Amino acid sequence: MQKNIFILLGSNLGDRKAFLAQARKAIKQQCGNILSTSQLYETAPWGFKSDDWFLNQVLEIEIDYTADQLLDRLLTIETRMGRTRTTEHYGSRIIDIDLLYFGHQVITTTRLELPHPRLHLRKFTLMPLCEIAPEFIHPVLQKSQLELLQQLTDESVVRRLDNTAD
Repeated sequence: MQKNIFILLGSNLGDRKAFLAQARKAIKQQCGNILSTSQLYETAPWGFKSDDWFLNQVLEIEIDYTADQLLDRLLTIETRMGRTRTTEHYGSRIIDIDLLYFGHQVITTTRLELPHPRLHLRKFTLMPLCEIAPEFIHPVLQKSQLELLQQLTDESVVRRLDNTAD
């Protein structure tokens, strides 16, 4: 079983908590065992302007198949939940599922780049990652998640919501 697989969930439209709960349930049923779950974090939109703030959460899962196969499953979950991908890189959405790490593998293909190429720039990603895996080492930058968070220049607002992870 492959461990140290980290996924970021995000939603800023509709019933955000319900969408994240639905995504967690689908991931458990269709992807693999959820080993740990961060609390929910309310975050300002990153990379675009919107009045609709995100709820974000990081999961660690274990699976016994490839990163490409996992990506296919995650994209299917997004589609089934009503996500329509557009040419806009950033925007509001009912669900966003990002594969952050696949163990310590470094993968660069036309459809998948791991570790996620912008995770070390995003407070909304690093804060929940640090909650569940502060010592996990980024295989390219060779720094722990906690070190990446401490060196972060992103000053966007990210607030942890207590007692919210189901």
